[in-house]
Amino acid sequence: MTTYADIYKASLADPEAFWMKAAAAIDWERRPSKALFAENAPLYEWFSDGRVNGCWNAVDRHVEAGHGDRLAIIYDSPVTHTKREITYRELQTRVAALAGALRAKGVGKGDRVIVYMPMVPEALEAMLACARIGAIHSVVFGGFAAHELAVRIDDATPKAIIAGSCGIEPGRIVHYKPLLDEAIELAEHAPDFCVIFQREQETAALTPGRDLDWYGFQHGTEPADCVPVEGNHPAYILYTSGTTGQPKGVLRPTGGHLVALDWTMSAIYDMAPGEVFWAASDVGWVVGHSYICYAPLIHGCTTVVYEGKPVGTPDAGAFWRVIEDHRVKVLFTAPTAFRAIKRDDPAGAEIGKYDLSSLKGLYLAGERADPDTIRWAETHLNVPVIDHWWQTETGYAIAANPMGIEPLPVKIGSPSVAMPGYDVQILDEGGHPVPPGTLGAIAVKLPLPPGTLPSLWNAEDRFRKSYLDQFPGYYETGDAGYVDEDGYLYIMARTDDVINVAGHRLSTGGMEEVLAGHPDIAECAVVGVTDELKGQLPVGFVCLNNGADRSEDDLVPELVTLVRQQIGPVAAFKHAVLVDRLPKTRSGKILRATMVKIADGAEYKIPATIDDPAILDEIRTALQRIGYGGD
Repeated sequence: MTTYADIYKASLADPEAFWMKAAAAIDWERRPSKALFAENAPLYEWFSDGRVNGCWNAVDRHVEAGHGDRLAIIYDSPVTHTKREITYRELQTRVAALAGALRAKGVGKGDRVIVYMPMVPEALEAMLACARIGAIHSVVFGGFAAHELAVRIDDATPKAIIAGSCGIEPGRIVHYKPLLDEAIELAEHAPDFCVIFQREQETAALTPGRDLDWYGFQHGTEPADCVPVEGNHPAYILYTSGTTGQPKGVLRPTGGHLVALDWTMSAIYDMAPGEVFWAASDVGWVVGHSYICYAPLIHGCTTVVYEGKPVGTPDAGAFWRVIEDHRVKVLFTAPTAFRAIKRDDPAGAEIGKYDLSSLKGLYLAGERADPDTIRWAETHLNVPVIDHWWQTETGYAIAANPMGIEPLPVKIGSPSVAMPGYDVQILDEGGHPVPPGTLGAIAVKLPLPPGTLPSLWNAEDRFRKSYLDQFPGYYETGDAGYVDEDGYLYIMARTDDVINVAGHRLSTGGMEEVLAGHPDIAECAVVGVTDELKGQLPVGFVCLNNGADRSEDDLVPELVTLVRQQIGPVAAFKHAVLVDRLPKTRSGKILRATMVKIADGAEYKIPATIDDPAILDEIRTALQRIGYGGD
């Protein structure tokens, strides 16, 4: 049997041979002459002189191979009480028609198209239609604020925008079209035209001369064939938040993207063509790009497009119902989704109502997966629970448990080991590797493997400054952690979340693990606030499980004792507050940096990605109870 260790060593010893072999699984119009192009180091490219098409590999080749009747997409929308199935043949027809209509309006290779859509199959069709004709799509999370959409319009300068008329949240309609109109008004760049997908729940007014109906503008146009592009041609731009407030446009090169994602489906997720894969995310985030749209389809699997929530649509059994209905083999979601389910159903009573025999694995990413949530999932689902770690910039896992190669022992609290192609190192502030067990900056020795970002859209200097300059020869991840004696990686915090308490460098993530282990705690966050004596002090924010009747006065001393016992007095953990909710982005990331600014009484900008701005007032009120957060 070929072991993970053998494959990992081979990927670093001879990346050329390793990735050329992986590239053989993809259909190329012209095979690349080599894998790695290092002439412009430290800016590396992969498969640059190959010619390939992303849509062909995700759709057409499966039809050509006789699998046209296989399900490509299952649409499951509890918020609209709708279910729909689309075969690969149907998907090919729909995408070719949309691509042909875009081409007829002048969209071609290299043009940008912004996609501003809810979680409907048409969002995937829009992405694939762009890939079909060599256009570069940039998906913006549906319902994003007008100002933020305008910033992205000005940066990407799209020829067209494809939008939904509305999104649907439990109990309310999110009006996309007025947001789009306002964004175009605010932006300096104007698209040539907009395509509006009208939903039954809300028909938007179209702007004459600019807006076109999704179906109407396709009528009478010729379907488009796939246009081969160079291996280094951008498949898409995906904006991620930047420290300056100006979003960073992460580029995804077509060739490496196809090769790497296809490889991960078998090696990491142990998926075979025809099996059902469900990434419970949104197309607006990198998980949605990689594992709702592209990877499952490239690999010939069935992907689930879910328009709903983990709880409240209608209850904490929502995920289990989807798994039973569609025979899902692998579920990939964020730990925050499971914390929500666990909070509503601590005993896991809903799980027993469904047949989950199809489920073979649960994969978590996006936030640190606290051990308590992992244990809860393991106990109630009785399947491997795999924490894995990656970034918008990388597009797929840096560290994971390679279930399709060799399932490794799970160490709770660790996303396991570095994946092939990623030479992960822990560095001190001077850029020197540190011994096992030592906390430091997590960096990846260059070159990064295929499919990762080669640069930022129109911002090479910013790319170098953000990722390459701090540690020459390395990609700086921005995360802090350590590697143990067995090579298992532990992600403890963002580099900014390593706090300095009286000269001791401490991980807020380690404290969060301790708090999350308390039986009454559903979810928590720890941040470092400014302290005149010690430099920084940790403050905890905790949310209770449903049914837990605890007051702050009697709970906080228990939490302080727990941290003292498990981390030590050096942590100086003395303060925690009870809150109903934590402030999060729409993708589930806790807004720790904003919480720090509130605690320190500093000015802050309400993040564009925040799920509910009203939560910030609750955070301030809670902090004021313990003497932080200003008047």
